[in-house]
Amino acid sequence: MTSTSPAAGTTETTTDAAIAAALSTIRRNIAKFGGSYPDDTTVDDRYELRPAEGGIPLGGNRGWTTSFRTGLLWLAWELTGEEDYRDAARVDAADFERRVSAEEDLDTHDLGFLYTLSTVAAWRLVGDPRARDASLLAADHLMRRFLEPAGIIQAWGDLSDPAQRGRTIIDSLMNMPLLTWAHEQTGEERFADAVVRHTAQLREHILREDDSTFHTFYWDAETGEALRGGTEQGAADESCWARGQAWGIYGFAMNYAVTRDERLLEASRRCTEYFLRHLPADEVPFWDLVYTDGSDAPRDSSAAAIAVCGLLELAKVETDAERAAEWTARAHSILASLIANYTPVNAEDSDALILHSVYDLPKGNGVDEGTLWGDYFYLEALMRVARPEWRKYW
Repeated sequence: MTSTSPAAGTTETTTDAAIAAALSTIRRNIAKFGGSYPDDTTVDDRYELRPAEGGIPLGGNRGWTTSFRTGLLWLAWELTGEEDYRDAARVDAADFERRVSAEEDLDTHDLGFLYTLSTVAAWRLVGDPRARDASLLAADHLMRRFLEPAGIIQAWGDLSDPAQRGRTIIDSLMNMPLLTWAHEQTGEERFADAVVRHTAQLREHILREDDSTFHTFYWDAETGEALRGGTEQGAADESCWARGQAWGIYGFAMNYAVTRDERLLEASRRCTEYFLRHLPADEVPFWDLVYTDGSDAPRDSSAAAIAVCGLLELAKVETDAERAAEWTARAHSILASLIANYTPVNAEDSDALILHSVYDLPKGNGVDEGTLWGDYFYLEALMRVARPEWRKYW
């Protein structure tokens, strides 16, 4: 599956070839799925239609990952200028407008993932006013999940669900840009205040003293008391789930750029240093960072792709030039390993852009498969390297 030594940095030739292979797969998936949505992960490297659930039909727009397909389409259009990609992305964006207006499957903090990569991107890229309205409506829905006095946005479930009450997860850092965008659009301070308070709580409690992170953390929703950390998808409550650590690199850096809270910059650095110290020889992590070289545990290439984007984001906001150069070099090295060792030998061999990701190993879900988010962040990483001036959707 993988080599035993780290890859050299990316070159323009390898990056261009990787982009070309990715675009051919995206185009093939447009033909395969049309306006229907693939599932979160592949099965034997092939995406199937998203299962029907809760009155939403087969291939319908539900769950937290559908927008990663949309984000791929926007990236493909920006890379090529080819209208087929843009038109497919606009079909998705219109469906996201419908989803939020119909209030279908909105009980999640992942409205940030869902609407940043679909309708916010549509507004940024093509100036679609209906997409702007839908994005603001999604931001309002996300704000309903803000819990006073805990100062956090609840991750999952109905707000009356005692099992989920007061819980957030590290992924939530990536959902804050929807609120940041809403503040930029409206000037309403409630959006910016929620970002400041939520990210401060994660910095204080989800980042541990040894620079690793909890996947999930609970607060008392009524008193605001910090209660306990744990995991939902990692190896153990006290281990370090690889994808979560990668979210920390990217999310803390991105929110530092907005808030200018120096403690968020330091949090991103700490997440980065821990992540890099725990990489195996080929620089693509095992699904949990408790595992090291010699383990037969599955890898998570999606965590590596997220980390590449995070490292490049951190390098952009880093105040120390030597550190910024180090973050950039490591990002290129990890990306080179993904290209060399974790992509299909032939693009036609898989519906996914990168192989060997893990969704949720404890539940046996999407183990050693392609994932929609892995595909998205891999192409975002390629975009960042090929076009350093590219403006992110987040």
